[in-house]
Amino acid sequence: MRQAEICRIEWPDVDMTKRTVTIRDRKDPRRKDGNHQVVPLLNSTGYDAWQIVLEQRILTRGIGRVFPYHSKSVGAAFHRSCKAIDLDDLCFHDLRHEGTSRLFEAGFSIQQVAMVTGHRDWRMLRRYTNLKPEDLHKMQKTEQPSAEQFLATLAAGWSGYVHQA
Repeated sequence: MRQAEICRIEWPDVDMTKRTVTIRDRKDPRRKDGNHQVVPLLNSTGYDAWQIVLEQRILTRGIGRVFPYHSKSVGAAFHRSCKAIDLDDLCFHDLRHEGTSRLFEAGFSIQQVAMVTGHRDWRMLRRYTNLKPEDLHKMQKTEQPSAEQFLATLAAGWSGYVHQA
């Protein structure tokens, strides 16, 4: 999500039963208001969004905003943290790109990723993906042998054939 969307979430927007959150007035180039979207809080990408929300419920006592910080303060703190560890080319919005790519890497379809990110069409969503062809190997059902393993298996089979003849 965008940092402003994250910082606007209030506790009535969190459905504790369905593990979803309603993002109110989500950014849309055509409409400014009424773009509410229900987003599932997943744990499929290495981070557990639901767990983070549960921890925030304890910290905020379930009152007010889930993340009670101004979005510009979050951006400034993120920038300071990056500067402290000599990361000059990273901004908070880059995390949105990373999260989108991780959803695709986890095997979600375009429609499912769009449900989380709020994108209305594939052209805009495509800008947020940073997939590499080699990443698709992670989604295979069975492991493929390396070239060396294949040749070793082939050589073992060939030597068995030679001994039989």
